[in-house]
Amino acid sequence: MSSARPVRAPRGTTLTARSWNTEAPLRMLQNNLDPEVAERPDDLVVYGGTGKAARNWASFDAIVGELTTLADDETLLVQSGKPVGVLRTHEWAPRVLLANSNLVGDWANWPEFRRLDALGLMMYGQMTAGSWIYIGTQGILQGTYETFAAVAERRFGGTLAGTLTVTAGLGGMGGAQPLAVTMNEGVALVVECDPERAHRRVRHGYLDEVADGMDQAIEKAEAAKAQRRAYSVAVIGNAAEVLPELLRRGLRADIVTDQTSAHDPLSYLPLGVELEDWEDYASKKPEEFTDRARDSMAKHVEAMVGFMDAGAEVFDYGNSLRGEAQLAGYDRAFDYPGFVPAYIRPLFCEGKGPFRWAALSGDPADIAATDRAILDLFGDDDHLTRWIRLAGEKVSFQGLPARICWLGYGERHLAGLRFNEMVASGEIKAPLVLGRDHLDCGSVASPYRETEGMADGSDAIADWPLLNALVNTASGATWVSLHHGGGVGMGRSLHAGQVTVADGTALAAQKLERVLTNDPGMGVIRHVDAGYDRAREVATERGVRVPGLA
Repeated sequence: MSSARPVRAPRGTTLTARSWNTEAPLRMLQNNLDPEVAERPDDLVVYGGTGKAARNWASFDAIVGELTTLADDETLLVQSGKPVGVLRTHEWAPRVLLANSNLVGDWANWPEFRRLDALGLMMYGQMTAGSWIYIGTQGILQGTYETFAAVAERRFGGTLAGTLTVTAGLGGMGGAQPLAVTMNEGVALVVECDPERAHRRVRHGYLDEVADGMDQAIEKAEAAKAQRRAYSVAVIGNAAEVLPELLRRGLRADIVTDQTSAHDPLSYLPLGVELEDWEDYASKKPEEFTDRARDSMAKHVEAMVGFMDAGAEVFDYGNSLRGEAQLAGYDRAFDYPGFVPAYIRPLFCEGKGPFRWAALSGDPADIAATDRAILDLFGDDDHLTRWIRLAGEKVSFQGLPARICWLGYGERHLAGLRFNEMVASGEIKAPLVLGRDHLDCGSVASPYRETEGMADGSDAIADWPLLNALVNTASGATWVSLHHGGGVGMGRSLHAGQVTVADGTALAAQKLERVLTNDPGMGVIRHVDAGYDRAREVATERGVRVPGLA
């Protein structure tokens, strides 16, 4: 019987599969479950409380076995973390096609998913967990950095120096928050219920320290704010209790947000439940636990609205906290906006989004070489070059070395082609995998996050991620995924992912040019269709062909 065991991706240039096109998904699947990367690797959970890389250990072993023997004209089909077939296709086809957590309309809810999950028929793929392109906390870091940079530009004169951000959550997603704030020169006070998560962020360099208690955290945060010194501190406690208390004490927060795992009520610790009782209670009484979690979320959101009423910049970071609070009966849950309509949508109109890559060699020097290439290609972009330099200085790698940066239409393919040339020349020791977050400009339908408040009211139209997955399949991506529910919970999103291998060959160059042009091009097309003037300008200026566009 297959069971839990330590997993770590191989390093170096020796293949365990038949080609780099199958070695790449094999290593990235294994990398997702590296103990330095995954939240609960023994349970195959990568991040987000329940986001898994494979359905069970038997499925994991079967996937590994198939990837080891898969030919370059064959495609492996993976249904919610279980391999279900190998079909003969062709060398331009993806080597792996994945579909996770997809349920038909009226059945797309947590109770039905959990019933099927308990029967061993499904798993929750989250976003990059079930598509094997998670790169640790860095994966969300730049998006969070970009969001705080936009807040700084809009309200605080271009810097967060002298400001205090109050937030919660230091798990796989939320762990990026304190570093994103300090990279923008601000102060962060972060609430986290699990001490181990907080101390892990200190070990990885994402958080400066864990306070002994609330009083010490407030004192240190306020001192750093007065000194205009970048600093981050965590206080251990329940956000639904700590945030209302911070508000009651009159803490002068400038920015308030949240990245707890509120998308799944079973991953949010309710008031009155001890940390050590969490898993057992959620497993045995999921409906009761859900009700208590939602009631706590309502208190959490009510405090955030209170900070907004006191003058703070408050925004939702796309974890469905507002939606869950609304279900609990709090009628002001949506008084503050989501981060995409508030700050990020202009970037989406340009096809910009979280482009990422990982070095299959395992050598950090390969990522340093790619950093130099990005600075050479896009050195006139001051914002991007600042990010690359800061990331090189401050980001600790988890698992295989990787990097992320936001590039748009007309830019990503240039990076991909340069990287492929570097692999061919030996400047980079082994192939790279190039992918992105599912939170991207044209790959998702999510009315509580990426498509909240679309100009034409098309928030819930799910045709776009389906088209995105089809386009990337047709364009030559190495593996393509289509997931339901990631980030915001069941019934609330559909999103697609792609990963393409740069192995130094001429064929890889052709695939990279098409995928890394067409994928962000979907973002431009999506926003042209929704009526955004900036998207129309980008399409006209850069030659994105949209029927009917003059």
